[in-house]
Amino acid sequence: MSDIIKEIEAGQLKEKVDDFEVGDTVRVYGKIKEGNRERIQVFEGVVLKRQGGSNRETFTVRKSSNGIGVEKTWPLHSPNVEKVEVVRKGKVRRAKLNYLRNRIGKKAKVKELVK
Repeated sequence: MSDIIKEIEAGQLKEKVDDFEVGDTVRVYGKIKEGNRERIQVFEGVVLKRQGGSNRETFTVRKSSNGIGVEKTWPLHSPNVEKVEVVRKGKVRRAKLNYLRNRIGKKAKVKELVK
């Protein structure tokens, strides 16, 4: 039974997945359907977490819009996610950045990773 499920899930995976980590600032290009038309909308923010595995993997992006925090969770292998573009790499020491939810303004920033 589990071999059948693994086979189905393997068929749903994307061939090329964009490389990003927790703490990175990313632009997510998501497809939006409005009636019979389809357009691409950009959502830019900090990656708070990545969780799950295989075709169920998701990632959460948080941005501040007019002083209000907005979070959106995206399935990584969804056909509605056109691409994920890394704007800058972040320097973090955690796998989940839930502490950013309590912070406002400059305190909610993640330091940039300089190599």
